[in-house]
Amino acid sequence: MKAVSVEEAVAMIPAGASVMVGGFMGVGTPERLVDEVVRQQKTGLSLICNDAAIPGKGVGKLFDAALVSQLTATHIGLNPKAQQQMLANQINVDLVPQGTFVERIRAGGCGLGGVLTPTGVGTLVAEGKRQIEVDGKPFLLEIALRAQFALVHAFLADYLGNLAYALTSRNFNPIMAMAADTVIVTAENIVPVGVIAPDHVVTPAPLVDYLITNG
Repeated sequence: MKAVSVEEAVAMIPAGASVMVGGFMGVGTPERLVDEVVRQQKTGLSLICNDAAIPGKGVGKLFDAALVSQLTATHIGLNPKAQQQMLANQINVDLVPQGTFVERIRAGGCGLGGVLTPTGVGTLVAEGKRQIEVDGKPFLLEIALRAQFALVHAFLADYLGNLAYALTSRNFNPIMAMAADTVIVTAENIVPVGVIAPDHVVTPAPLVDYLITNG
């Protein structure tokens, strides 16, 4: 793990990169990193996140700045800008059932090829997907999701990069930290090693590549 400035961290993300961003409607989203992505105008992003948030908050800022070309998410219902961009064919949107979404990311983080789920069998979700029968029941094969970068927000980080989260802001952050080639973290508090009890560590330090300094 290396401590870097937010400017240095975002400079590593090329235009057109695939990026996972933690958060649920902006809760638990690394706002400093999102703001810097907008400032550096990282265009053509393939964004993987739970939702499109709302204009001016969380990943909603990426749609405000028209930086997204591909979105994989569970819903965009509260962001009219994302909806407008989808309808105008400015972004491609892949809407995924939420349970399937998180399981595909977990599979990517665990080195699996995908997961079998009954969700979507017999619906539009099944179009173009392989169907596998297990014990006489049909399942869809949903392939694993990974990204080049994951932008993660934690409540606590220690000097090694061990992370702990606060309440519902935990959401998708830990699972995304497992499923990206490069993991960049912001934390509300950076503390000495030992302050986070070992059994309170949710994301262990070996998964974290860069920690944004609070200075």
